[in-house]
Amino acid sequence: MIAVHGQLDLRRTLAPLGGVFRDDGWWRTARTPEGPATLRLRRREGGVTVEAWGAGSGWMVTRAPTLIGCDDHPQDLRTEHPLVGRLAHQHAGVRFGATGLVFEALVRAVVGQKVTGVEASRGLRKLSRRFSHDAPGPRSLRLPPDPAQMAAAPYWEFHSLGIEKRRADFLRRLASHAHEVEALAEVSSTEALARLELYPGVGPWTSAETVAVSHGDPDVVSVGDYHLKNLVAWHLTGRPRGTDEEMLAVLEPYRPHRGRVIRLLETLGHAPAFGPRRPLRSIADR
Repeated sequence: MIAVHGQLDLRRTLAPLGGVFRDDGWWRTARTPEGPATLRLRRREGGVTVEAWGAGSGWMVTRAPTLIGCDDHPQDLRTEHPLVGRLAHQHAGVRFGATGLVFEALVRAVVGQKVTGVEASRGLRKLSRRFSHDAPGPRSLRLPPDPAQMAAAPYWEFHSLGIEKRRADFLRRLASHAHEVEALAEVSSTEALARLELYPGVGPWTSAETVAVSHGDPDVVSVGDYHLKNLVAWHLTGRPRGTDEEMLAVLEPYRPHRGRVIRLLETLGHAPAFGPRRPLRSIADR
């Protein structure tokens, strides 16, 4: 049992990290440095119970406190802004957890580039079905995609998974460097951001989406996101639309909790929509 001090909203904390919620707990599979593993977490009075299966189970259990945000301190966000202050109080149990697995988080970010959340989730599921195998443990779950299999596959195998050539080639190149990408778990989030962006095709959005999950950094901002600049403008300035530059300026006083403020604002929903939603696409016949 992990003893939890202070508030913890386990569902909201774990939701950005992947995994699945079932009636009997939150389940997550991973390719750890010690081998494949499956983890189950369950909220109990006074803490969180941990169970794990597979060669990497010890690694998963050891990291479980960090995963649920025990190293994060939401109460350190101090503000006189009435909305942000109210949200911080209402959602004091929402923490930033860290998976400690950079390549997995980077794959999730790349699959999510310039597509809807529905498309990204569908693409990740298909990647795991095509380039992985069953995870250890009592549940019928799949491990995250195997980088060796992805690196060896031709781009057209990704096409049938709903991933076009640009992202397919990108994933294949990154998979061939999976070990050096994974090594970024040992450096600071600031250094990880900079080194990730040395890879062609990894920009500020992709690096921020990765490090928010792998390192649990509550300050990173996903510049270039389709919605975030408008979300921040609407809730913090009253304007229905904004730019990335304006978003960064508005969020600057909240450093080192800019990402935390965004996550709080996301509980309120999107800014007003004046244009068509981004459509779901199918590339299977292109």
